[in-house]
Amino acid sequence: MHEKFDDKILFKEECFNIQGAIFDVYKEIGNGFLEAVYHECLENEFFLRNIPFVSQAEISLWYKGKQLKQKYIPDFICHDKIIVEIKAVSHLTLIHKAQLLNYLKATSMKIGMLVNFGAYPKAEIIRMVN
Repeated sequence: MHEKFDDKILFKEECFNIQGAIFDVYKEIGNGFLEAVYHECLENEFFLRNIPFVSQAEISLWYKGKQLKQKYIPDFICHDKIIVEIKAVSHLTLIHKAQLLNYLKATSMKIGMLVNFGAYPKAEIIRMVN
């Protein structure tokens, strides 16, 4: 018996629920707002959907066994295992993608979602795996 590719997607249901919340926020207010507006709307949507999340939690960074003064502050950590980083730009760049990959490495989390509410005609979501 052959397994479907979809059955192997890491945290498939959790990511699907997060995507639904993102698309509802975009459907409700569209593009053109600042990132802070989308952040607050997404907090509300996560709460309404009972998606467990922490908003802007400070995460310690380490260099050669020494804790750095600098902290990483992701927009959201959902389900204690998925980083959600939001942007409100005309298009995502390699720098945005590199930022999320670095956050995944720094936290040892496996899944990150890079979300762009500035895209048109729909929100752009890039799922990245570490």
